[in-house]
Amino acid sequence: MIDWKKYKLNERIAWSHESLEPFVTQYRVVYEDVDMDCAAILCPDSRFMAALMHGGLMPPVDVWHKLQEDEARPDFTCHSDFRGHLLHETEPMRPLTEKEAVEFIIMKDVPQHIWRTWNDGNKPKIVICRLNQLPQEKEWRDAWRISNYLGEAA
Repeated sequence: MIDWKKYKLNERIAWSHESLEPFVTQYRVVYEDVDMDCAAILCPDSRFMAALMHGGLMPPVDVWHKLQEDEARPDFTCHSDFRGHLLHETEPMRPLTEKEAVEFIIMKDVPQHIWRTWNDGNKPKIVICRLNQLPQEKEWRDAWRISNYLGEAA
């Protein structure tokens, strides 16, 4: 087995893109917040899913959160100025299941204030569903909202 800690994250990602079979998940993440015009739909990237499920390649989600904190700084120029080394030097995660990989992507890519308080208020702010549960007609996509009925996407 390869010791991926010896390689920088970009090298690990390049290897995974060349060597791993993409994993296409049927899960979709629908989320919204009061300041959004319509619900957003997150479709996990098949190559990123494959890398997460392979294991040993990606740093934990808290590393990505620290980098997001850096980006929010007024004096931010690039990650190497603050904590960019964390991407390359942090112990990579174990292999994840499909569901764990989707949860990781939610915590990485959906704004934290949405997933941390997903069920606060009168209706959920986030719904995990399957592709076939979303409306197939995309004509009114810019008007989609999360339904109040059992958290289904509408």
